[in-house]
Amino acid sequence: MTQINLTLPDMTCGGCAKAVTKAVQKLDPAAVVDADPPRHAARITTTAREADLREALAAAGFPPA
Repeated sequence: MTQINLTLPDMTCGGCAKAVTKAVQKLDPAAVVDADPPRHAARITTTAREADLREALAAAGFPPA
């Protein structure tokens, strides 16, 4: 498992955080997502590649900065 820290400017609320978590866990069901909407940040512990995470998040409407 790798820890990946991303800035997600469009993640602004709890609903957004749930959508981010869902997008990540669709890619890696065992991933752990620690989303912080006020800081627009997410710390993701996963076995998925960062490039795949970025693509999945962008497709979900939360492109990483």
